[in-house]
Amino acid sequence: MSIGKNNWVFCDGYLPPKGDNPEFEGHEALMLTNLNNEKARIELTLVFEDKDPVSGIFVDLDGMRTTCVRMDHPLGEDKFQLGVAEQYTVWVKSTVPICACFGRLDIRQTNMAYYSVEGYSF
Repeated sequence: MSIGKNNWVFCDGYLPPKGDNPEFEGHEALMLTNLNNEKARIELTLVFEDKDPVSGIFVDLDGMRTTCVRMDHPLGEDKFQLGVAEQYTVWVKSTVPICACFGRLDIRQTNMAYYSVEGYSF
């Protein structure tokens, strides 16, 4: 039995600024978990409000493994960099079913917030 879905969409991407506190760095992260035995080839496509999508960002994930993709770091072989406070959606497409979640640490206020963004899977 396969566990997970092949497609995930997270619509509320909005990279917060890093902030001034060295203990906490504002960021967004995409967590990917492969609970199957087969290796997953995962493609990320970024969709924007006012420019063409960026695709061809790949992550390989062995079976029974998990990884964190920091969205504030350069992405993929081309080292694509998201802009701070740039609205985007990330579409995750995998060759085998996986589990995915998306979270944001926003430290713009004294009471910083870490929360996850609801995803749509199919």
